[in-house]
Amino acid sequence: MGTRTEQAGQEPWTQTEARAGTGPRAEPGAGEGNPPADGSRAADEHGGGCGAEQGSEHGDECGAGHGSGHGGADERARVAAFRERNGLPQLIDIHTHFMPERLLAKVWAYFDAAGPLVARHWPIRYRHDERRRLDTLRGFGVRAFTSMLYPHKPGMAASLNAWAADFAARTPDCLHTATFFAEPSAADDVRTALDAGARVFKCHIQVGGFDPNDPQLDEAWGLLADAGVPVVTHCGSGPVPGRYTGPGPIAALLDRHPRLRLVVAHLGMPEYDDFLALAERHDRVLLDTTMAFTPFVEQEAPFPDASLPRLAALGDRVLLGTDFPNIPYSYADALDVLEHRTGLGADWLRAVCHDNAARLLGI
Repeated sequence: MGTRTEQAGQEPWTQTEARAGTGPRAEPGAGEGNPPADGSRAADEHGGGCGAEQGSEHGDECGAGHGSGHGGADERARVAAFRERNGLPQLIDIHTHFMPERLLAKVWAYFDAAGPLVARHWPIRYRHDERRRLDTLRGFGVRAFTSMLYPHKPGMAASLNAWAADFAARTPDCLHTATFFAEPSAADDVRTALDAGARVFKCHIQVGGFDPNDPQLDEAWGLLADAGVPVVTHCGSGPVPGRYTGPGPIAALLDRHPRLRLVVAHLGMPEYDDFLALAERHDRVLLDTTMAFTPFVEQEAPFPDASLPRLAALGDRVLLGTDFPNIPYSYADALDVLEHRTGLGADWLRAVCHDNAARLLGI
């Protein structure tokens, strides 16, 4: 899930700042940003990790081996137990976020302030430097993940994609992720990213505030459909509805581009049944589980028990997603609710947490 730091009183992130990696990113849920393409700030970004700049309330989580803190030994043991119970040597997480540390600090500040597109208390669980976040995912047995990123205005997609390409090049277990916006350059941005090897795209209709049926996007959608590359799309109306969120705009898009491999993020919450219906009608539509079934979400947008059989029937088109690191509970909690809240069994969990993504992405 994502929001706009502009609405928290911050200035929009300019393209000069994007190239320099110094400006605030505008998508607090995105987990992305834009250092120089040569990665020259990598050592600086990775250096401190836990420390005063991250807030003293997180300082006690640092230390050798990270102990039992967030992502530490106790949590790794819980994730390992989940995997063992369900016959999962490894996991694939289709919905994770990464960005330069200084930009991510702006993102976290927005969540700390409960900004308008969050609208509730949202404590960030994994408030760590990039290296530790990577180590945390790997320690959980995640063999592949993404760097979901997306622009909130025109002129940002190309630079975001350049950062993502560099991140994937220096992070082999991260699937090369890309994005686009409704603007005249959309087709060129998508084409360039595909040519560079992008394996998954992110589209955020709520944060972008654009209609997925904007004519400026038509060629881009066609390129993505032809390439068969999945597009993880935040199109549901949670946590706060946008002008073009909900099933209607996506239904119209799929009628025009039925071969799209569109992945409905968050199971389409809160319009679960409507997005399940779209997946039932279009056999190339998938869904990811990001934040679904957790008590944090169930308080306001519970998944209907009566729809669990439909989710089970779509078991070969459901993918594990988490929103790591920008989640207000543990990674182990996100996995446990998939097991205990759904009750759909180990075969379903193996498909969702690994096999479906492995087949889709050729891992």
